[in-house]
Amino acid sequence: MPMKKTLGLALAFALGTTALQAADLRIGLQEDPDVLDPDQSRTFVGRIVYASLCDKLVDITPGLEIIPQLATGWEWSDDGLELTMTLREDASFHDGTPFNADAVVANIDRSQNLPESRRKSEVKSITGVEAVDEFTVKFTLGAPDATLIAQFADRSGMMLSPTATAAAGTDFGLNPVCSGPFSFVERVAQDRIVLEKFDDYWNADAINFDTVTFLPIPDTTVRLANLRAGDLDMLERLAATDAPSVKNDSGLSYAEAVSLGYQGITINVANGAGADNPLGQDARIRKALSLAIDRNVINQVVFEGAFAPGNQSFPPTSPWYNANFPLPERDVEAAKALLAEAGFADGIELEIQVANNPVQMQLMQVVQAMAGEAGIQIELVAKEFATLLRDQSAGDYTASQIGWSGRVDPDGNIHQFMTTGGGINDSGYSNPEVDRLLDAARTSTDLATRKANYDAARAILEEDLPIIYLYHVTWIWAMDQDIKGFTPYPDGMIRLEGVTKG
Repeated sequence: MPMKKTLGLALAFALGTTALQAADLRIGLQEDPDVLDPDQSRTFVGRIVYASLCDKLVDITPGLEIIPQLATGWEWSDDGLELTMTLREDASFHDGTPFNADAVVANIDRSQNLPESRRKSEVKSITGVEAVDEFTVKFTLGAPDATLIAQFADRSGMMLSPTATAAAGTDFGLNPVCSGPFSFVERVAQDRIVLEKFDDYWNADAINFDTVTFLPIPDTTVRLANLRAGDLDMLERLAATDAPSVKNDSGLSYAEAVSLGYQGITINVANGAGADNPLGQDARIRKALSLAIDRNVINQVVFEGAFAPGNQSFPPTSPWYNANFPLPERDVEAAKALLAEAGFADGIELEIQVANNPVQMQLMQVVQAMAGEAGIQIELVAKEFATLLRDQSAGDYTASQIGWSGRVDPDGNIHQFMTTGGGINDSGYSNPEVDRLLDAARTSTDLATRKANYDAARAILEEDLPIIYLYHVTWIWAMDQDIKGFTPYPDGMIRLEGVTKG
């Protein structure tokens, strides 16, 4: 009899342990995010964390429709200069601060006026924000802005506790307080970010995990090995070369979605002393580098054809792509001629920084070999991703292999990178005509007019080349077969509503 009791206790303990484990989710990230402050941050993996931590005014569907989140509805004035939003009445921040119109006013003020804010260019069309009543907010614009609602579907629309931001200032990211399905527990740099379920979340019934832990593992092979060993439940950005093995693994599941963004080489043309070199000062050398690269070969060699070669901020499948500038063919002789014209007939040496993960390193090693054949000798400097971003922002670089995850509205892929003083214009590029064209594209609601402005800007950027675009990724996720209900989105985010384990 005692033995049976012992066995019964052991079984109950085992079942309890299994249930506990099923309530915890572990997600492998390709990098460690930068600061966890939506106004200051810029990393793709940071946005993945925010999808669980920080609700936005609006969200998107997998088909890229804008849908309510913290805002339940909205309407524009006839002249496009006023946007009125109604807000959820059942939401609150993780510290108990109520979510209401006053909170929205405080958030927009912070995005516009915090000196360190990277959101300024995204919300600069807003000239006033008014709490009409407790759950109605009105935005007044200086000019029509066709991009604003889409901006609110990302970091510009993430709502932070005004109580916490007022108390923490620029240190908010050390203990972020938002209104999403999970609240912040701890962060150990380069090791883990831990969140726990927020019981007062307005949609808590759709959340099936007690905790979610994000684990930065830059090595794609190690990340997949951890998944197969059971140390991860899910990973983002499976290497394209590993896709066949995951699809054939009965213990794993696979999901993918074509992205909205791009990968390329950002060149420092005017961001401090780092731009003082031939690559930064002479567009002919930048053109030579671009001509030395075979984008189709990169896609086949590095990504086994899973991605799309690219030469613009929009993929060739996008309606915003400028067909007047098709994907260039590799032309080594033309590249050499441009180098000679620029005074470097015997070749040139340059430095490019790259994130220290195997995929990006392999990509740049292929670029390095191709460029070498044209007389461009590239020294690769591998850096941890947050360090790479810090140096890039500070202008402490010559060129940087980096990408952008993409936005629903085309403005999000180009304006803040290419306009004078743009929030993520790390190249320091400035051209008044490009500023005029991209600002005009923002203010028009006519699609043909917007397209004409983007096309005209592309014609200038093809000559100036502050960014050399290389390819457009397909987001690929791998997960344990017990993970159910996950929906892939083109923005690459991991939304956990309705996701279960076991």
